[in-house]
Amino acid sequence: MYKGSCLCGAINVELKGSISSIIHCHCSLCRKNSGTAYATNGFVNANEFTLLDPENKLGHYAFKEGKNRYFCSVCASPIFSSNTENPTKLRIRLGILDSNIEEKPISHNFVSSKASWDNLDADLPRYDSFEPSRTK
Repeated sequence: MYKGSCLCGAINVELKGSISSIIHCHCSLCRKNSGTAYATNGFVNANEFTLLDPENKLGHYAFKEGKNRYFCSVCASPIFSSNTENPTKLRIRLGILDSNIEEKPISHNFVSSKASWDNLDADLPRYDSFEPSRTK
């Protein structure tokens, strides 16, 4: 089981399953949302993800119709995102996890829009869009 929390600890999460399709996303939207060169995201099964939010501090932003980003309304830590096109999966920000994870990133994505100061020093495949194995 994986456990995690936001920066202030108001929101905690538990994951009973595995994390799939972990990528470093360099798109401008992920850079803006994370405030970093890229965001490291992975997919989890929604039914294996538990959100512990006793004080109702989870906020959300409807980025596009059917696409929501969830964050702590106290410290603004990004927690996960959802897409109504595939409600069985959630995309989590791996930075919220406090547990060491077994799974590893598979690629750098959207490298054509990476930050000019980022040198992509990791030894992973690079794609100008989603990794080839992603269906949605």
